[in-house]
Amino acid sequence: MTSAIRILLVDDQELVRTGFRVILGSVPGLEVVGEASDGARAIELARELRPDVICMDVQMPVLDGLDATRRIVADPEATGTVLVLTTFDDDDSLFRALDAGASGFLLKTASPEQLVDAVRVLAAGDALLAPEVTRRVIERFGGVTAAPRAAELDALTEREEEVFRLVARGLSNAEIATGLHVGEATVKTHVSSILLKLGVRDRVQAVVRAYETGFAVPGA
Repeated sequence: MTSAIRILLVDDQELVRTGFRVILGSVPGLEVVGEASDGARAIELARELRPDVICMDVQMPVLDGLDATRRIVADPEATGTVLVLTTFDDDDSLFRALDAGASGFLLKTASPEQLVDAVRVLAAGDALLAPEVTRRVIERFGGVTAAPRAAELDALTEREEEVFRLVARGLSNAEIATGLHVGEATVKTHVSSILLKLGVRDRVQAVVRAYETGFAVPGA
């Protein structure tokens, strides 16, 4: 029998945590194992409860979600892939979260189905890049003169470059598979190879790299 996905909720608003707990706790295969109202407590619970996914707010007292994310990712005793839940009204917070090591980004206005899907995606070891995040990355780097083509990009095969361009547009593995008329498992293999060759942790960092280097061009 497959173990339930263990979730830690981190938000300073009890009403928000309650809403997330009701949504996630009602889905078979998902289990909310703990809650924290600040980043410092989140770090403690990430060590004690060893969750699979941490739903992390950004603005919180004591220690904000971005600093907490950075410490959790760097802590060998802590577990949990971080899903940042934000309104995206602050570009600085968004890119700090990218740097901190968050693997997922979702608007707090997302539907319950989107929240559940995001948790499952992160628990499976993938990363979630909401369309809003992709647009912000494009806006951030779109007007910047691209750096010389990175050497690691030359290691990509023609098919990997094709997949990478679609990843940079924010498409999921399933959407890429449909567009290229291949199996989703094949796309996942290509994405894993791309991340390895680029030396990045997940597709979130890969998208940033694509626009930083000029591999992906806004509007293309």
